[in-house]
Amino acid sequence: MTKQDCFYLGRVAKPFSYKGELVLFFDVDDPSEYLNLKFVYIEINKRLIKYNIESIRPHANKMVVRFEDVTIEESNILVGKDLYLPLDMLPKLEGNKFYFHEVIGFEVIDEEKGDIGTIKEIFDNMTQPIMSIDHKGKEILIPIIDEVVKEVDKQHKTIKIKAPQGLIDIYLL
Repeated sequence: MTKQDCFYLGRVAKPFSYKGELVLFFDVDDPSEYLNLKFVYIEINKRLIKYNIESIRPHANKMVVRFEDVTIEESNILVGKDLYLPLDMLPKLEGNKFYFHEVIGFEVIDEEKGDIGTIKEIFDNMTQPIMSIDHKGKEILIPIIDEVVKEVDKQHKTIKIKAPQGLIDIYLL
């Protein structure tokens, strides 16, 4: 399994008990969707290693797990490591909701300007996510917020937007 075939789930936060259990932080909207996990991939030395889950239970806003065939000493080595799952395990999203990786390459159509280009990247390290759109070699940055994104058509690979007045023009000067 490679990282390209997976999505980032979270990380191993800390040891939990003397029995080798670990606290996992899931970087997701609803951790309870993952209560029935049978395994996770943990990145060790830039490789994804599959760990089968013996038990999993919620604890505050995190999960406590015990991995199969992992000693207490081995479990301590996993603290701070990143967790991954295969892309096909992502929960399905309805309506205008989407995962950032799945809209790369979608055409963006503005209500006023029409087809403005193709999404080449999503920046998610800011106060709000931003889509980077390639418009004939120029970059247009559009916020991904409900007021802007009006319709997501996954079948036709298009996103219809209503950009704030004048925003697109700034990039086309």
